[in-house]
Amino acid sequence: MSSRPEFGTIKRVAAILIALAVVLAAGVVIGQAPAIFGVDEDPDASIEFDDQQSDGTNVTVSSVSVSEGGFVVVSDSNGNILGVSDYLGSGSHENVTVNQTDADDREMLGQLTATAHQDTTNNETYAYNETDGEEDQPYIEDGFPVSDTASVTMADRDDAVGDSFTVESIDAPSSGTTNETISVTGEIRNPTQDLDQQQVDLRIDGAVLERRVLELEPDETREVTFDVDTNGTDPGEQTIGIYTEGDGAVEMIDLKFDGTAAVEPAGGNETNVTANATVPATGFLAVEQTDGDDQSAPLGTSEELPPGDHENISIELEESVGEDEQLRVVLYEGDPSDFDGATRVEREGGTPVESEFTVAELEE
Repeated sequence: MSSRPEFGTIKRVAAILIALAVVLAAGVVIGQAPAIFGVDEDPDASIEFDDQQSDGTNVTVSSVSVSEGGFVVVSDSNGNILGVSDYLGSGSHENVTVNQTDADDREMLGQLTATAHQDTTNNETYAYNETDGEEDQPYIEDGFPVSDTASVTMADRDDAVGDSFTVESIDAPSSGTTNETISVTGEIRNPTQDLDQQQVDLRIDGAVLERRVLELEPDETREVTFDVDTNGTDPGEQTIGIYTEGDGAVEMIDLKFDGTAAVEPAGGNETNVTANATVPATGFLAVEQTDGDDQSAPLGTSEELPPGDHENISIELEESVGEDEQLRVVLYEGDPSDFDGATRVEREGGTPVESEFTVAELEE
């Protein structure tokens, strides 16, 4: 009986085992490829920003961790940058103080957001604004900037600061609209023994809406009423306060947007459309084909939009469209990530807030 078949079988088994060993070894190498070939993992960060009281000139971020160093940027509810921290080295940091960027501009009060930014220029100098967002971009997690939001209110003051008038009390409405006049009343006291004149401010979310000069006798207390036009003020929960040179009192007011819903395409091409819109409630824009169903699958949606007026909203299309293809941009209320759960915004007559266009028309 010949042993050749058995020997051939052994050779084939050995070849298979060698091939498996090569595949397993390759898998280990591939799994270790970033370390072997010097490819870094994506930078990561975390941040914790707690509710706090402040004098309006700085805030404290409880903790922040940045894998490759960077900065903490504090902005108000409208996206205005109020302060940027000193450069933070890679690792974890606690009780990071962020000072006000411009003492004569908005105070660091209200609903504020602290965001962790990278130092992509590697020069330890924050350059996001001056590079139009090309450098020192935010750390990203699950597609969103790494950030946290806190409510910052004016710290209580039991005694006068220097010779400043004091704000003894404030009476303000808890709600309103962005298109009305509201009355805010405060009691202002001169704690000194001298006749004096000082300025008193009315601010919403740190922005001065009205300023007047008040003259008070020694130890005099006077009631002051501000009639404030909220037209142009951004909607949402805001701080509303009366401030003197060294004191202040603040309340919260929830401003509902009061405007007519509208949408109008502003520009674009075969893969991207921009539009302007007036948004009455949190929602988004969607580009659809005009021959689709009442709520057909969109060609693309914008990011989520808070109530208010918006310009140059970008809508990336999932696929290229023809120049003469009839399209429409539609205003929705809801979350763009849950399109089926969103609803079209309608005018009083029940017609949807939308506008039809072609790419050719936008390029003219």
